[in-house]
Amino acid sequence: MEGPSCDPAPRAPFGPAVAAALVLGVLACARLPALPPVPLLLAAACAGLAAWWRWDDWRRLAGALALGAALLGLHASWGLHGQLPPALERGDFEVQGRVVQLPEHEPRRTRFLFRVDRDAGQPEALRGRLLRLAWYDDRDSAASPRLDLVPGSRWRLTARLRAPRSLRNPGWYDGERHALASRLAATGYVRSGEPWQRMHGAAGIDGWRDTIATRIDAALARPSSRFIRALALGDTRRLDDVDWEVLRATGLTHLIAISGFHVGLVAGFFALAVAGLWWLLPGLGRWLPRPQASACGALLGAVGYAAVAGFALPTVRTVLMIAVVVLARLWRRPMGVAGSLALAAIALLLADPLAVLAAGFWLSFAGVAWLAWCLPGVHAQPLLRGFLSAQWVATLGLLPLTAVLFGQASLAGPLANLVAIPWWSLVVVPLALVGTGLEALGAGWGGPAWRLAAWCFDLSWPLFEWLAQGRLALWWLPEPHWLALPLALLGAFWLLLPRGVPGKALAALLLLPLLWPARALPAPGAFELVVMDVGQGTSVLVRTAHHALLYDTGPAQPEGFDAGERVVAPALHALGVRRLDAVVVSHGDADHAGGLDAIRRRFPTGPVFASADAGIDRAAPCLAGSAWQFDGVRFAFLHPDLHFPAMRNESSCVLRIESAQGSALLAGDVGAVVERMLVHGQAASLRSDVVLLAHHGSDKSSDPAFVAAAQARLAIASSGHGNRFGHPHPRVIERWRRAGAATADTSRDGAVRVRIGDATHIERRRSRHPRLWDAVRRADAAR
Repeated sequence: MEGPSCDPAPRAPFGPAVAAALVLGVLACARLPALPPVPLLLAAACAGLAAWWRWDDWRRLAGALALGAALLGLHASWGLHGQLPPALERGDFEVQGRVVQLPEHEPRRTRFLFRVDRDAGQPEALRGRLLRLAWYDDRDSAASPRLDLVPGSRWRLTARLRAPRSLRNPGWYDGERHALASRLAATGYVRSGEPWQRMHGAAGIDGWRDTIATRIDAALARPSSRFIRALALGDTRRLDDVDWEVLRATGLTHLIAISGFHVGLVAGFFALAVAGLWWLLPGLGRWLPRPQASACGALLGAVGYAAVAGFALPTVRTVLMIAVVVLARLWRRPMGVAGSLALAAIALLLADPLAVLAAGFWLSFAGVAWLAWCLPGVHAQPLLRGFLSAQWVATLGLLPLTAVLFGQASLAGPLANLVAIPWWSLVVVPLALVGTGLEALGAGWGGPAWRLAAWCFDLSWPLFEWLAQGRLALWWLPEPHWLALPLALLGAFWLLLPRGVPGKALAALLLLPLLWPARALPAPGAFELVVMDVGQGTSVLVRTAHHALLYDTGPAQPEGFDAGERVVAPALHALGVRRLDAVVVSHGDADHAGGLDAIRRRFPTGPVFASADAGIDRAAPCLAGSAWQFDGVRFAFLHPDLHFPAMRNESSCVLRIESAQGSALLAGDVGAVVERMLVHGQAASLRSDVVLLAHHGSDKSSDPAFVAAAQARLAIASSGHGNRFGHPHPRVIERWRRAGAATADTSRDGAVRVRIGDATHIERRRSRHPRLWDAVRRADAAR
């Protein structure tokens, strides 16, 4: 009698090992600084596919790895070359198409996605492409044409466009990566002075979602209507920054819009409903067995709910997972959680390898994988114990990914989720969906269910607001070394091993490089400048060994983009700044002072200095001659003096920073007249190693005498890409270069970090952290 074979079982062509290899290949290509040539990618794709399909050993895994890398490269190349060419940027294009998804209406501005038609009458570079546009209007009345921008409506309009480009700063968010994953071809704004035509109104599933959202507002005369819209329709347009701060602090962002978890609940409900129907009518089993019917019902419910959410990516991933299980059930082939997860990942990456650029891809698949591995028998446990176990596994298992993807960890999250997951998911969301279903049957029918859902939501929201107010609710983490993530994942894996495995206390130490990374602070007597990439504006962080000062806070627009909230605060968190010991607002213009309120709200701050005419509340004047020291570094104001008149730009606070190793000069928006005054009165104080170009490099600043007096080794311009002022002016850049200074520009280099100590170290964000889309854009510009 023969014994069992000792040969290793062949790896399934769609098993977990192959899925892992495919994911690693896709991720490896996404981390490249530049894309390989397309012919090489095509060859790798063919070779990888052949090895994957033909071989059963390690060559299958190598083939999946090569195929994943090639697919990502090909999709990225196609997406990047489909963006607006640099030669056409800042041009006006007359386009015709339809509004997709839900427009965001704000006072005097509407932001929306626009799909251009494919016909020959459209600009060749934009046919069938997706644009992200804004329509500005000084009016906010019913007569404003932008308020007629409803989902599914068709328009002919003129837009000024440019290729997607985002700011590049310390922190986790990269708008260019998001644009590539979303296949955006261009961004821009509608030229409201040009002729436009609305061809027809709302249509499609998004039009229906917008209508239902309006009815929810009409039925609920309470603030929580914005959350019912989010939970019922995935419509988060009315949630403000304070709402998102509470959700982030309590770790509830994954629940507030239609999520994969909610899709799974709806699928389970439909499966039970179909099974109940088959039990009541046994004759239906002759046509289709009950298990297969329940599976089809689950898939139908998941697809319908995903449609209500506008087929957002998290819901599509969940639908794909459910479809895999349904197909396995229809084919009567057993498939465990690991096999289903692997097949879903393979299917998603083969269809859209750029999905790895979205944080939701990693969180959804990693969450299910952790639960499947750690809690294989959770269904046999008592309900409360199983729920607590799942919550512990999800919290610890996803902590490393959350920290790397979002730069934060919610210490209040586990407690908040213990309440929110059962209450919102099993009470509030079902009621909101019942109201939506009834409203679809008849106008006004959904009101009672929505009001009950809002009442139930209001019972829980004060608890989460209270939790969010705790000082330790949200833990912002500095940007870690790339090795911190694999070490933290290993630590989490070790900690989640069964009881009795030794060394768990030591495993916790593997989390330290991620949760307490080195902040690389300057030594005593040295200092560091971080000139942030805030667009057409200014914000500079100055750090010494134990103190931090912020010079200007970036631009902000009323009811629009706030660099203090969206750029400066996240960058400060990523740099490990906990408090600001002083803030200097050079003058009152919005591109320098706009983000101050957000900074004050997000950080404890010391004294605020500003020019006398800046209109900054609770600010001390930055008078020439005022000085102080932080950690052996001297800070002194050179301008304006007590008798200088209020002249906006010319009244800017000029700050000099000096240590034994070097000095820096931050000159606000002063012009050539003030620069010559400084040269005449205190030329010796102007000599600096690093100079922030006055007025963003305007030709009306950087007077030749001032440039000569500064004797700078590095001149930095803080400007916005493609700004309408032409900053920094080429003559100004050439003037500084002739004087012996190297130059940097945030619009080209991203954030510029300068360490002034025993040696001067300069780091440009875009070159220090290259991305493959940067290389493609540079190549297109060169052509």
